[in-house]
Amino acid sequence: MPRPAAAGDTAAGEGPADPIRVLIVDDHALFRRGLEMVLQTEDDIEVIGEGGDGHEAVQMAGDLLPDVVLMDIRMPRRSGIEACTAIKDAAPSAKIVMLTISDEEEDLFEAIKAGASGYLLKEISIDEVPQAVRAVHGGQSLISPSMASKLITEFAVLAKRSEERTQQVPAPRLTDREMEVLRLVARGLGNREIARELFISENTVKNHVRNILEKLQLHSRMEAVVYAVREKLLEIT
Repeated sequence: MPRPAAAGDTAAGEGPADPIRVLIVDDHALFRRGLEMVLQTEDDIEVIGEGGDGHEAVQMAGDLLPDVVLMDIRMPRRSGIEACTAIKDAAPSAKIVMLTISDEEEDLFEAIKAGASGYLLKEISIDEVPQAVRAVHGGQSLISPSMASKLITEFAVLAKRSEERTQQVPAPRLTDREMEVLRLVARGLGNREIARELFISENTVKNHVRNILEKLQLHSRMEAVVYAVREKLLEIT
């Protein structure tokens, strides 16, 4: 029975595509050997190297330029998280998959921040690893279902906290003069025109605009207007 087409296969007549180059990094030699044996049976995947810690991972990634790195988190000399960040500098195109026993949310979040494209627990079937390699190489992000559930829960908690904080913190209060300036800014007037309208100097207008942006923690006049309308500090008619 023919093998199903894999992500690295090409259409008939085009010739085989280059195999996906994989670097395996884990401090347990037996686990590395098991991964290598499984991956080497795949026509479209080539194991180009093995490392036993994060320090070796960074060196080998820079020398070999793998397409995909399968790496543990808890390793001697240099952790997988630290190595992940360094590998993204040494081999920017490499996709990194954390393959670990750690189901700690903090490790998951740190791995994502460090640039990992996947986070899989070692409880997955070893036969699933080749498909994971192909998926990540093809641009997908992979997270073990149990960890994805934790990630979604954490995002929901953060969103709720953000909403509560927004409700509890009142909008910064602008002075009457700042409100006058903001209304004129909303009408599209420049500093010189506002100064003429309010019978104040142009420098004073600039100071008011700067104070408005600082109070609202914004970066531009347009952002100030959008914020003011959204918070119903003024209405543009």
